Amino acid sequence: MLENFIYELKSDKPFDTIVENIETQVAEHKFRVLAVHNVQETLAEKGLERGPLKIIEICNAGFAHKALQKDPRVALLMPCKYAVYTEEDKTVVKLLSPTMISQFLPEAGLDELAGDVDKTMKNILDASIMEDSV
Repeated sequence: MLENFIYELKSDKPFDTIVENIETQVAEHKFRVLAVHNVQETLAEKGLERGPLKIIEICNAGFAHKALQKDPRVALLMPCKYAVYTEEDKTVVKLLSPTMISQFLPEAGLDELAGDVDKTMKNILDASIMEDSV
């Protein structure tokens, strides 16, 4: 069932280019990057090795406010995230669709709002893969 909520794109573009493109597109779509977690670096600090992996957390205050007004438990599923990593010489980006929030909390009435956020996040990702180097 989880796979129904995962949106994934792969690109031949370099990892750092895709990360930069996402950060640019997030701002252009009126969202904000809250944090970028460099998992590779964090694990290396503990002597563990892995390839490039960044988790990019984003938010749109207007969407967040509306969702939290409907049900404060939404905070448990915030913020929205992109996972960017490399696999077999490709840069992979995945997002967990915000529509899953309306499935977890059906009584909250978040279907339309979650659908709007989902569409925007997919547009950000699509544009990030299509965009030339920044």
